[in-house]
Amino acid sequence: MQTTPDTEYVTVLIAEQLFGLPIERVHDVFMVDRLTRVPLAPPEVAGILNLRGRVVTTIDMRRRLDLPAREEKRFNMAVGIEHRGESYGLLIDSVGEVLKIPAASREPNPVNLDPRWSRVAEGVVQLDGRLMVVLDVERVLELKTVELVA
Repeated sequence: MQTTPDTEYVTVLIAEQLFGLPIERVHDVFMVDRLTRVPLAPPEVAGILNLRGRVVTTIDMRRRLDLPAREEKRFNMAVGIEHRGESYGLLIDSVGEVLKIPAASREPNPVNLDPRWSRVAEGVVQLDGRLMVVLDVERVLELKTVELVA
């Protein structure tokens, strides 16, 4: 009998909803100090920042997921992602813990998952009465590329 490996996820909260990012995609978690707006950028691009000498494009995950805007206008935390040689920061409300989840525990997107979320989710995990939506980093960032071209 073949066993399926566990997957580790970095958990984040965005508007009180629990999301998981595969740990192998997360390069760092950092505090956001100052963002520079980018003229004519899509609304989910919050701006760019300099992180240890690299230019990082920051994505407002609340906008990406069609969630209400933060009451405070300042962002505090971001999850650093590398994708196709570019650096991105996914702006989140807070970071949680790293969870090791058996692959068999991950379920496909339920039919009643909001379509705005299901387009960037690769599944869900039920955790003690809470639903963790597993984000597909490729799709989160791919949508940005498609929207920029459109």
